[in-house]
Amino acid sequence: MPADFTVRQSVDMPEKRLPIVSIGMGGIVHDSHYPAYRKAGFKVVGGYDVKAEQARQMQQAFGVPVIYESLAEAISTSPAEAIFDLAVPGNLTLSILEQIPDGRAVLMQKPMGENINEARAILRLCKAKHLMAAVNFQMRYAPYIVAARDMITQGLIGQIYDMEVRMQVYMPWHLWSFLYGKPRMEILYHSIHYVDLVRSFLGDPIGVYAKTLGHPTSPGLAQTRSTIILDYGDAVRATIMSNHAHIYGPEKQQSYAKWEGAKGAIQATAGLNMDYPKGRPDAFEYVILNEETEPRWQSIPVEGSWFPNAFIGTMSSLMRYVNGETDVLPTSVDDAFKTMAVVEAAYLSSEAGGMAIPTA
Repeated sequence: MPADFTVRQSVDMPEKRLPIVSIGMGGIVHDSHYPAYRKAGFKVVGGYDVKAEQARQMQQAFGVPVIYESLAEAISTSPAEAIFDLAVPGNLTLSILEQIPDGRAVLMQKPMGENINEARAILRLCKAKHLMAAVNFQMRYAPYIVAARDMITQGLIGQIYDMEVRMQVYMPWHLWSFLYGKPRMEILYHSIHYVDLVRSFLGDPIGVYAKTLGHPTSPGLAQTRSTIILDYGDAVRATIMSNHAHIYGPEKQQSYAKWEGAKGAIQATAGLNMDYPKGRPDAFEYVILNEETEPRWQSIPVEGSWFPNAFIGTMSSLMRYVNGETDVLPTSVDDAFKTMAVVEAAYLSSEAGGMAIPTA
């Protein structure tokens, strides 16, 4: 590796920080949105949640100046330049967007609806209302992902011909009670991050093979395990494996994204998923091939983590877009719809089943 090589792990920040209005103030906001915004110097000027007591607790914990009594009040009395930060289940997103005035900026929590029809409706509504709208696919901005993208962009590991995401962990799903009873769960609410991540590096696949299923230890949850193969032709292999039912202790848990290229490889450990929500340390490792020496993996200290640092990235990119500092909005509703389309294809593939085994 060149002696003067540097790896960036942070995103470009907006020159003008716009006010934020929260709609939905639940656990993800407590654990990630607000800590990220505080770290970035973003100001939350008000918030609303259907659970009034929860909203008051968040106000006390984070010093939110105003708690709105209704969604209508939050929308009608918010500052004109405020960004609406939606953190609600996917099936509620469309009805809230319908009430937001035309031309406003919105960052909505993933997923973009709970199926392809809801995603289409959200996309069409955002276009009809001229909303500057993005979806919070924040894993793209985790420090180790920013670092991997930086190395790949600089050509340090060469052309990518293999990308793998592997999650063999135990996830305490009881922390998200709203997921119980939903016909689609694991891919839609978790592995969608990895589908979006692969797309952000490799582009849109030409097809999908998938199987998603539940587990006896998680009754009430439609799925907790998935295997997804994204088809990029005959030169690139892309796979996602998520098993959230690894109840056998931390020793064999795995949580990583890996890129293999013509000149080297990168493996980033997402420690958050192991021993969640406490998490374990992240790691960033790489190897650069050299004909004169045996491959030797090296590491770079990770600055921050997925939660909360990555949430700075999605909000920063939207603020910069609204300000006119950039004409690129990486997680726009247009791009997010493509991720939703891949998710839809994965569910259809799982329902269709595998190829029948030929008989004698």
